[in-house]
Amino acid sequence: MSNRPFRLITSQGRIGDRTPHAIAGARACSDMLAARLSTDASIVGCESEHQVDDWSVCLPAASETLNGLARHVVTAIDAGSIPLLSVNTCSAALATLPAAARSIPGLKVLWVDAHGDFNTPETTDSGYLGGMALAGACGLWQSGHGSEAVASNIAIIGIRDIDSAERKLLEEAGVTLMPGPIDPQAVLSFIGEAPVWIHIDWDALEPNHVPAAYRIADGLLPDQLRSLLEAIPAGQIAGIELAEFEAPQDAAERDKALAIIGNIVEPLIASR
Repeated sequence: MSNRPFRLITSQGRIGDRTPHAIAGARACSDMLAARLSTDASIVGCESEHQVDDWSVCLPAASETLNGLARHVVTAIDAGSIPLLSVNTCSAALATLPAAARSIPGLKVLWVDAHGDFNTPETTDSGYLGGMALAGACGLWQSGHGSEAVASNIAIIGIRDIDSAERKLLEEAGVTLMPGPIDPQAVLSFIGEAPVWIHIDWDALEPNHVPAAYRIADGLLPDQLRSLLEAIPAGQIAGIELAEFEAPQDAAERDKALAIIGNIVEPLIASR
């Protein structure tokens, strides 16, 4: 069991958001975690409107938020804390993941997501920054926010929606792909005794559990994901990043989704 405290970090700046409720979702999830942990969150960035634009436009616009998130991650790690991030989009990982990899030798990454997020400026059809986040963190293209994540140390869990060119890049880079159902023993074998960074995009779940920007059928069930997180030794957890929660405007629906999120991540935070 680890006795390291969490440092709660919350993104409120637009990072390529194309949907209207991800920033609110990051704040709502952060508030729930803050209440459970009896702590305060460090807020990074200023809220702005979503829009559909190309990665080349939204990336420089997000620079201040991305740099701020990276600084908070490094500060937390240097202080002996575990970064616990509630972010609006997976694009945050362009900065957070390289920052963590620079600070933590041998870091393994469990990227829980329906998508690979492994496109580059040359392969993307949509121009969506979030679909390029993991590839950028691994240095397949230069985002300006670091490239220290090691592709062969990454496993994508729940992946099931991959572009053909993206699949080729994933295979060539040596990323481990683990489509559902989850095999906790295979995941534990992958991480070995290494420190682990856990990134969760809520579209990894079967739709109708936690609202996310994309609805991809045949996803993970909440209890399956909770069981996986419960199996990971607490002492190996180096950081947690929760992304892409589209907060419902209806309060009852929002509270229901937050209860599911809280139940899933409880094994990670209950012992602290």
